[in-house]
Amino acid sequence: MSEKTAVLVIGVGSIGERHVRCFQATGRAHVSLCEINAELRYRIAEKYGVQQAYSDLDAALAGRHNAAVICAPAHLHISMAMKLAEAGVHLLIEKPLSTSLDGTDDLRRTVARRGLVTAVAYVQRAQPTLEAMKRALDSGRFGRPVHLVVTCGQHFPTYRPAYREIYYKDRATGGGAIQDALTHMVNAAEWLVGPVDRVAGDAAHQVLQGVEVEDTVNVIARHGAVMAAYSLNQHQAPNETAITVVCDKGACRWELHRNRWRWMTEPGGAWHDEPFDPIERDTVFVRQAGAFLDTLEGKRPPLCSLDEGIQTLRVNLAILAAVQKQAWQSVR
Repeated sequence: MSEKTAVLVIGVGSIGERHVRCFQATGRAHVSLCEINAELRYRIAEKYGVQQAYSDLDAALAGRHNAAVICAPAHLHISMAMKLAEAGVHLLIEKPLSTSLDGTDDLRRTVARRGLVTAVAYVQRAQPTLEAMKRALDSGRFGRPVHLVVTCGQHFPTYRPAYREIYYKDRATGGGAIQDALTHMVNAAEWLVGPVDRVAGDAAHQVLQGVEVEDTVNVIARHGAVMAAYSLNQHQAPNETAITVVCDKGACRWELHRNRWRWMTEPGGAWHDEPFDPIERDTVFVRQAGAFLDTLEGKRPPLCSLDEGIQTLRVNLAILAAVQKQAWQSVR
């Protein structure tokens, strides 16, 4: 059996804890962690049998790690990534890549100079059903994509009850529906039909108690020639996510909540379902971890490259500007 990859998980709140157990679940990683909160650090280390648990990044850098997963609040991602890259550590950076473009060009140059793998953790790219729909779209069986519609919503207090106390409460740390949730849908859509080049949008705080950031968003966009509409909220009772891509010879739809994708080519006909076996939520994170380890071994490209992550960051910022200015914004 080949030697396990030494993976450092930085920040072990909700998503960091998930990365700890999902990298462990691959059976291919020796996981250590870094967490400034002492109580949380000890609890997660004990829960998952992690032998190396560091109190800060400088202490962690004294250890020997092949790769790091950055799960700190988004405004810290780039500075942490730069430190790790200069130390020759491969990177998986949680979404969004950052809250501004500051330092992204420097990071791009540094990882290229050091020959490092760098990926952004947009986990929907590890969904088997979405992968299957992308393959079908790429094959041309439905023709040319012309229109994309995203609808997404869930009751955030049920799934993230600590939202008032974490990064989510402040846009400056990556909070709000645009940077927290909509960014997943934008990245997935860019993967399916290409990059967004301009946006217009509206957003507001409608329901969620204890925060002032937006919890409801409507966006219209252009992915080149493809027209797009995004509708998302974080307070509805149904937990539903769907992406519909209309092409000139048919349409297809990904339904995350039903773990399937479906297609139709005959006007007025019936949907043809492509269901998959039920999966646990951790499964896609284990698949993401495995794909990252594969990339380190030269077996495949990253699920979401640094350049793709920067592109989606540009879209995030353009949407925020469009909401503020109530005008179309170019993505640049």
